[in-house]
Amino acid sequence: MPNPMSAVDFFAAQLAHQTDPADLAAARAAGGAPLVLDVRSAAGWGQGRIPGAVHLPGAQVRDGIAELAPDLDTPIVVYCWGPGCNGATKAAHTLASMGYTRVQVLIGGFEYWAREGLAVVTGSGRSRRDPDELVAPVPVATP
Repeated sequence: MPNPMSAVDFFAAQLAHQTDPADLAAARAAGGAPLVLDVRSAAGWGQGRIPGAVHLPGAQVRDGIAELAPDLDTPIVVYCWGPGCNGATKAAHTLASMGYTRVQVLIGGFEYWAREGLAVVTGSGRSRRDPDELVAPVPVATP
């Protein structure tokens, strides 16, 4: 059965509903900070998180989001552990089914955020690691 969605429509939808760590960091630096939800377990949260993120485990999203984002047009970025985890996609689906209109999933989750050398917070404080050359954006040389 052929898919009625064109490739153009598919990729446009994908871009509208995903963001990557560099773009999220740039939006936050520019003052356009969305609500960032960490939907991992308490153990995952304890291992490290994106600064300013709010912990709302996946199973609690439906019952806990209204207090954090009463406006259905609130920009929200959801993340879980990494690219092999679909917890963020499940949470984003829940939010969208509840009527939230500006939900995005963070590509690569917390793993790619940390591997790109962006700041993380743990119980020991704030830190960052050297960027991993396999996932960090390559700086463009300017003439």
